Amino acid sequence: MKKIFSLVILCISILSFAQTKAPFIGHRSFNIVEGFSGSGTPSYYLDVKKNGDVYFGFVQVNQADRTETTEEVNAGKYNPKVMKVVFKKYGENFYVKFDKDNIYLTDKEGNIQKSEDCCSSMESASNDTCTCESKLYKK
Repeated sequence: MKKIFSLVILCISILSFAQTKAPFIGHRSFNIVEGFSGSGTPSYYLDVKKNGDVYFGFVQVNQADRTETTEEVNAGKYNPKVMKVVFKKYGENFYVKFDKDNIYLTDKEGNIQKSEDCCSSMESASNDTCTCESKLYKK
């Protein structure tokens, strides 16, 4: 009985040690897809809680009437490989991964995407596609 108990404790210790901690706790904003028109491109953010839950959200201000649309969703516990984000208001789904300083748009396997939509206006003049990434900005 003592050996079984010791084995259970060992397994629990290994599993808890194997869990990956988030690279930071707190709020960060980002802009992976560059906006060109200024017509109300959403401002995205993520918020990592102490318990490892990761929330993604956006704020979009309509430039014509100044109305604000917001949404925040829980994407689950931090996963360094890939996280799925599902916004219901606009039917927007995407995959990302992030570290301490950057966030990357990925496919569902965690491969970083490249797209012309991810280029700034300066980059789009010289590139057909750009890496879909953004710095994570503290407030």
